[in-house]
Amino acid sequence: MKISVVIPVCNGEKYIAACLDCMARQTHRDLELIVVDDGSTDRTAGIAAGYAGVKLISQQNRGQSVARNVGMAAATGDYIHFMDADDLINDRFYELLAAAAAGTGSDAACCEVVNEPKPARNTPVAERRVLETTDEKMRGTNVGRWGYVWRYLFRASFLRERALTFEPGRLVEDMPFSLQAIYFANRVVMTPGAVYTYMLHEGSSMTIRTREHRRRRHRDLRHARELRHRFARRHGFRIPGVPTAWGWLSLLYVKWLT
Repeated sequence: MKISVVIPVCNGEKYIAACLDCMARQTHRDLELIVVDDGSTDRTAGIAAGYAGVKLISQQNRGQSVARNVGMAAATGDYIHFMDADDLINDRFYELLAAAAAGTGSDAACCEVVNEPKPARNTPVAERRVLETTDEKMRGTNVGRWGYVWRYLFRASFLRERALTFEPGRLVEDMPFSLQAIYFANRVVMTPGAVYTYMLHEGSSMTIRTREHRRRRHRDLRHARELRHRFARRHGFRIPGVPTAWGWLSLLYVKWLT
């Protein structure tokens, strides 16, 4: 089983090597590494090109959404994983996820998460579980709250059959994508032992503190949340742990009264 790993990166010379070193140590050897250089002005492209087997795609700076879409279009693997260039994975990550997905016939496999800056948000997986109903998938993955796309290994043909893509020009682009993918997946398998470590580096979109960037991020977060609620309403399900727009108003109303 070939796994295509899509790695969008912009000015990541400080951490792209560590990411690609993780790929070199993987026990699953059939990997297609697609690095989409999104208009870097540093040595990112040169470092990536120095790794054997890396398929390097360079484009003008168009944002992570477009970079992920470009990488997905270029992927030829049976499965696709979207990796952030400043994060890390353990050595058996793809071996365990691919075996779980193939062994259960699942459209998606979900990993464990170590959140380095906020350990309280770690999401361990105690045992392999197959989630099939909408409620099981929503509760088991908590995708409505934590929509990070790098938590999942997806069957490539499933993503193409559903024509799933990331909305260009948005900073919080993976929440709507992940919610739709998990909803449409025939089943999702929770996979213990496959560990993704979320890092936080200065200069990333999460640490930029200019007023313009903060405003854009808040605007895009509101947009992503509205898409999330609209999708749930259209398909007739509730997102566990996430109040509806009316629910938020009700909470504010009660707080004001009391």
